[in-house]
Amino acid sequence: MNGEINTPKNFIRQIIDSDLQSGSHSTIHTRFPPEPNGYLHIGHAKSIVLNFGIAQDYPGSCNLRFDDTNPAKEEEEFVEAIKEDVRWLGYEWAELRFASNYFEQLYGFAVELINAGKAFVCDLNPEQVREYRGTLTEPGRESPFRNRTIEENLDLFKRMRAGEFADGSRTLRARIDMASPNINLRDPALYRIRHGLIHHQTGAEWCIYPMYDYTHPISDAIEGITHSLCTLEFEDHRPLYDWVLDNISIDCHPRQIEFSRLNLEYTVMSKRRLTQLVQEKRVSGWSDPRMPTIAGLRRRGYTPESIRHFCEAIGVTKSEGTVEMGVLENSIRGHLDAIAPRRMAVLDPLKVVISNYPADQGEVLQAGNHPKDDTLGTRELVLTREIYIDRADFREEANKKYKRLVLGGEVRLRNAYVVRCDEAVKDASGRIIELRCTYDPDTLGHNPEGRKVRGVIHWVSATQGHKAEVRLYDRLCKSAEPGKGGDFLDDLNPESLQVLRDCIVEPELARAAVGERYQFEREGYFCLDSEDSAPGRLVFNRIVSLRDSWGKGGDE
Repeated sequence: MNGEINTPKNFIRQIIDSDLQSGSHSTIHTRFPPEPNGYLHIGHAKSIVLNFGIAQDYPGSCNLRFDDTNPAKEEEEFVEAIKEDVRWLGYEWAELRFASNYFEQLYGFAVELINAGKAFVCDLNPEQVREYRGTLTEPGRESPFRNRTIEENLDLFKRMRAGEFADGSRTLRARIDMASPNINLRDPALYRIRHGLIHHQTGAEWCIYPMYDYTHPISDAIEGITHSLCTLEFEDHRPLYDWVLDNISIDCHPRQIEFSRLNLEYTVMSKRRLTQLVQEKRVSGWSDPRMPTIAGLRRRGYTPESIRHFCEAIGVTKSEGTVEMGVLENSIRGHLDAIAPRRMAVLDPLKVVISNYPADQGEVLQAGNHPKDDTLGTRELVLTREIYIDRADFREEANKKYKRLVLGGEVRLRNAYVVRCDEAVKDASGRIIELRCTYDPDTLGHNPEGRKVRGVIHWVSATQGHKAEVRLYDRLCKSAEPGKGGDFLDDLNPESLQVLRDCIVEPELARAAVGERYQFEREGYFCLDSEDSAPGRLVFNRIVSLRDSWGKGGDE
C-alpha cells in the first residue's frame, strides 16, 4: 500500500453532493452510533471510516453517540474501548453524546404521541405480542388495549415510569397499522419496563427504557444530523424512523440511507458470537489477536492506515457480499512492506559452529534496515563463532531446487559470509543438534569465484541474540463461512495460534517498543505484543505472513 487511495464517489456521496447542490443542506453532519455492549470489530471500522470520512472531506462534523438504551448488556468498559478505537483509527468526534442524554426528552415526546392518540399502553405479554403481530402473509390483530383513552394511557405511562409495574407486564406501543405489509409498523413497542438495572450513565434513575427504533431517529434529530447512515438491515425500519419524526414536534428530519454491511471470510462478525467466544474463553479476550475486533487487530499489529485503506478499497454499495480475507491481509502487507524495518529472527533454532572462526571474536557488520528505503538507515549485527539458523534451512540431502544449506554445500549468511556445512552432529535418537561449518573470509560482500552458492539464509548470534516467544496467528476459522449449516464453533481453526517459546532474535529487537512493526526476514511481519511483553520477556505477534499461503501448505 502506497499511501491512502483516492476516495471514490460512492452512491452515498452522490446523494450528499445532490443535497448540497439543491440547497437542502449547507453543511453535513453525520454520526457514528455504536451500542456499548461489546468491542468494535472490522465491520464497525467500515462505518467509522464512512461517517468520519464524509465529515472530513466535505467538510462537516461527525458525532460519536452511544445508543445506550439497554443497560443489561452495556458497560463503561465498552464505552472507553470504543472511544479508544475511534481515536486509534485517526478520527476525532465533533461531540460526544449518549442516547441516555435524551431520556427526559424521549419521555416527553412519548407523552406527545399519547396525547395525539398515536401511542398506547399495552398489557399483552411478549408471547401474546408475537401472536398478535401476524406474519409476512397475514395481517396482525389489534391489541385489546389499543383503544384505551388518552387519559388512561397517560396515567399508566406515568405509573410505568414510577415503577409500579413488573418487568414485561406493560409496554408503550405506537398506534400505527396492524395490517401494514411492513411488520415494523404493526404497533411497535416504544418503551419497556426494566427494573433493577444500573445504567452506566444514569444509574438507577429510570426503570423504563426506550426502544432503539424510537430512540435512534429522535437522537439524530436532536443532534441536527443531516444524513443517518445505517446498514441494510435497517432499510425496512426506515418507514418507522420517518413515522416517529413526522409525528412529534421536532424540526430536524435527517435522511436515513442504508449501505451493505461488511462480511469477511474466515471469521465471525456477529457481536453475539464474539461475546460467546470471550465468555467461553475460546480466545484470550476481546483483544485476542485472532479476533476481528479493532482491539484485536491493533494488538496483532495492524496499522490504522491499513484498515482505512481496506475500508476504502472494498467500497460502499447496496449489494450484500463477502470480502475475501486476503483483501484485508494484503492491505497490511502492502503498508508494512513499505515502512517496516527488516530484522532477523530464528523461530526454530539449529546451532551452527563456524569451526574456522576465532572463538573469542565478535565481528560488527552493517546491515540496511530496509532494502527500498535508505532513509531508514542501518544497524549493527555481530557475527560470532556460534550462531543459530532455522532448522528448516538445512537438509542433509536435497535437489537443486532447494536453495538453502545442505551437507557439503555452501550458502550465504545474510549480510555476512559464505559458509559450507562440513558435518551434521546428531543425538542418540538421530536428531540433528548441531552443524559444523567453515566460512570463507573473502566473501564479505563478494561472491566466491568458481563456486555456486545455493542461496541466502538468515541467522542470529548465539551469544548476542535474545530469547523470545513468537506467536504465529492464523485465521480464526477454518471455513470461509463459519456456521453455515451448523454451529460456528465447529468451524473454529484449531491451528489459529502456534506458540514458539525458544526463538532467538537479533539484539536490535531487544529494544523493540509497542507499536513498532518489523519484517522478520523470510518469516513475515511481526510486532511486540502490547499485553504480555515485559522487561526481560520478549513476546512477538505475527501480523501476517509474507505472502498469502492459506491452504497452500506453508509460506515457502
